[in-house]
Amino acid sequence: MFTSERGVVEEWLSEFKTLPETSLPHYATNLKDKSSLVSSLYKVIQEPQSELLEPVCHQLFEFYRSGEEHLLRFTLQFLPELIWCYLAVSANRNVHSSGCIEALLLGVYNLEIVDKQGHSKVLSFTIPSLSKPSVYHEPSSIGSMALTESALSQHGLSKVVYSGPHPQREMLTAQNRFEVLTFLLLCYNAALTYMPSVSLQSLCQICSRICVCGYPRQHVRKYKGVSSRIPVSSGFMVQMLTGIYFALYNGEWDLAQKALDDITYRAQLELYPEPLLVANAIKASLPHGAMKSNKEGTRCIQVEITPTSSRISRNAVTSMSIRGHRWKRHEQPDNNNDTTELGILVIPEISVTNVSGERTGNGEKGRTLGEIDAQHMQGVQETATDPRAESKGLPEIRRQKSVRKMMEDGINSPGRVQF
Repeated sequence: MFTSERGVVEEWLSEFKTLPETSLPHYATNLKDKSSLVSSLYKVIQEPQSELLEPVCHQLFEFYRSGEEHLLRFTLQFLPELIWCYLAVSANRNVHSSGCIEALLLGVYNLEIVDKQGHSKVLSFTIPSLSKPSVYHEPSSIGSMALTESALSQHGLSKVVYSGPHPQREMLTAQNRFEVLTFLLLCYNAALTYMPSVSLQSLCQICSRICVCGYPRQHVRKYKGVSSRIPVSSGFMVQMLTGIYFALYNGEWDLAQKALDDITYRAQLELYPEPLLVANAIKASLPHGAMKSNKEGTRCIQVEITPTSSRISRNAVTSMSIRGHRWKRHEQPDNNNDTTELGILVIPEISVTNVSGERTGNGEKGRTLGEIDAQHMQGVQETATDPRAESKGLPEIRRQKSVRKMMEDGINSPGRVQF
């Protein structure tokens, strides 16, 4: 570590001790913009023999338990590097040099497993149903889902997974080590959107190192320092994949893809089904080209949503479609009759007796069906528009109905047609 970097860390240590309570929110807001301080703190953590490591870990813990949100996130950004340093020291059987890092990890863990009242937390997660749409899938794209008896009996029921309550730990052992570290990575992943790029880069690098140390791939990656294998658990690898999945779409494509390959490599060697399932699912969803994401923009995971299908089919049978189909069938022209044009039907002359007793001449010219319909509608409208003439209009309506009925009988009875 250079003298200038050491001076930055020492100034940071002394500044917080003399800071009044009223200036704490302003100090916490401006702390994330001090890039030189962040890089110097990373170098201190990476040197287990540094004399500044213990006061740095102590101050980071003070930040975390202060209750200030920005200070809490400032400590969380160093969590991947702290986990790697602890695992590397443990693999080298030099546990005494990692005492301050172990104390910091245990302090963060014991603070996160309880709420503000001191009660144990119970985390819950509702598993989504594939039969209901979400931002990740559409049920129509999956295909037909058979409604079996068991599916109907479970309809409307949601499965909830619980995590906790977690016991408090006073020290890290080989038995509870990855239980604590897995929960710490879960807390880190919950704040991924607030983590800077340098923290995501550190996450990708330590995931690769943890998975390949002590294996032939370590020589391919050219990692030095730790040559012994670091044991990992299945749940710990799943939490690593969660952070890698976020880093893929938020500006760290190359490092995250390399880490994904290394995690898959280690999961295959360990025969862990859960990490293999998650890793293969991430690989199947990756685009062909590298994602160009703005590191300073909004952080998110990009999801391709299929367009929703129309709820009403265009070929749905309705009352209007049935009615339209009926009129089309009735209005089809007779192809055998050459004198008939489309939409016009010539009616032969018929002999009809009026209501008043007068007979129409048999020599009148044939009238079209359209003219008779027009007269019929005109007669009905005239009768309906004059309510005072209701009693007088009844014979007229009967006359129009008789005309239409006799016209239809005349078409169907060729013996009454007058040529």
